[in-house]
Amino acid sequence: MECDVCAIKNLIYRYAEHMDRGELDKVAGLFAHGRVIGADGEGNESVAEGAAAVEAMYRSFARLYEDDGTPHTQHVTTNVRVELEDDGQRARAHSYAVVFQALGDFPLQPIIGVRYRDRFERADGAWRFTERRIIGRLFGDLSRHLLRPV
Repeated sequence: MECDVCAIKNLIYRYAEHMDRGELDKVAGLFAHGRVIGADGEGNESVAEGAAAVEAMYRSFARLYEDDGTPHTQHVTTNVRVELEDDGQRARAHSYAVVFQALGDFPLQPIIGVRYRDRFERADGAWRFTERRIIGRLFGDLSRHLLRPV
């Protein structure tokens, strides 16, 4: 049986994998019982709760390219620290991510550095997200990644 910390880390890594594959429906599915809060580092926040709202939010700003349906990104998630609550049914995690992007006319480069502040709960024997707070910290050239300016 997978350890609790391992299962939570795998959810965090699964988010990155789905994002890089352009699987926004699967990203959203991770938040069927949760919400995503986006913060731009200047106190501005947007909130999407539930799978449908999360998917709509990502589709409103994430650029997917026709050649392969992906955003041509690679999320590198690091410094994952998981803290289990005493009840064993809830947890928190803190991590960092750097997103790299490359296209034929856009050389490989880091485009954003973020901090994730996540909350989880165990339901029916499995861990799931209840909240992901995304805090933008370092901003590069997002013009090829976002459908609208930051």
